[in-house]
Amino acid sequence: MKKSGTTITEVARVAGVSVSTVSRTINGTAFVAEEKREAVNRALQELGFQPNYLARSLITGRSMTIGVIAEEIVSPYYADVIRGFEHGLFGTPYQPVLQSGHWSQQRETDAIETLIYRKVDALVLLGSTLPDPALRDIAERVPLAVFGRHVPGLEARCLTLDQYGGAYLATRHLIELGHRDIAHVRGPDGQQDAEERLRGYQAALRDNDLPFESDLVVQGDFLELTAYQATLHLLEHRRPFTAIFAANDQMAVGARLALYRKGLRVPDDVSLVGFDDLPGSAFTTPPLTTVQQPTYQIGRALAESMLGLVQGQTPTLPEFGLTLSVRESTRPLRRTATRRRS
Repeated sequence: MKKSGTTITEVARVAGVSVSTVSRTINGTAFVAEEKREAVNRALQELGFQPNYLARSLITGRSMTIGVIAEEIVSPYYADVIRGFEHGLFGTPYQPVLQSGHWSQQRETDAIETLIYRKVDALVLLGSTLPDPALRDIAERVPLAVFGRHVPGLEARCLTLDQYGGAYLATRHLIELGHRDIAHVRGPDGQQDAEERLRGYQAALRDNDLPFESDLVVQGDFLELTAYQATLHLLEHRRPFTAIFAANDQMAVGARLALYRKGLRVPDDVSLVGFDDLPGSAFTTPPLTTVQQPTYQIGRALAESMLGLVQGQTPTLPEFGLTLSVRESTRPLRRTATRRRS
């Protein structure tokens, strides 16, 4: 409960900081060192002081909100990025406002226009289906950061990962285990990450003198159902393979179910590799070998960058490396093993 008569001066006294530091912490108008920000927040809580953000937004012209648009906010992958982003805003006056683009340019555009109309102070796109010129135009209207896309002209505001290198790691791992017939359940046509992962898969085959066979590549959309159907298609067309590289963990789950329904065991009959290392991937049966993307840390980094951007600082986004988490869904090829069951 707010104590009667509590003032910003009293908050500063209890926190052991200046009044201007309390003001900057409450308003989010400038950088405040983490230890001072924490001291102010403790004092605010102790004194029960509740800033009137509505009144301040009328004075400053800021809504104290940051819009976040993901392709699908219910996706486990984007949900973990959002979790990190939300945690990165803890202790600041800013709140995230979430929308989904639903893999549709029109719906993504509608979501962007809605958030801009509601006067968000900045906008983060977690993936995007919009063309580069449209993203550059949006960056002229609102402070913008884009995750998962390289946009010429907005390089400093884009956080991208080495999807090509991650796919190369996954495919090379299977090759080093002796697999030669490696199927790939790919992501959507034209989606930047999906295309880079396909290229990494092809490069690993080429660098190890293995042919690229197009009939071992089947179409998915990063969701479980299409991967399940695509894997059944491979099996029912009697195309031999001993391993699958799925372009994300959700599709690895769908592929795993299709193999199970056809009586094939992972990894005894077919080795399986995913991409993302979602929080639940270490707890599947068997635990999934997958390329780790540090989704939570990415969300935290995006939050920190956007807080700086709305305060007029030059945006800085770190580089994140990808690693392979080897678990029990892959094993060395047994030459006598059955490659496919009808």
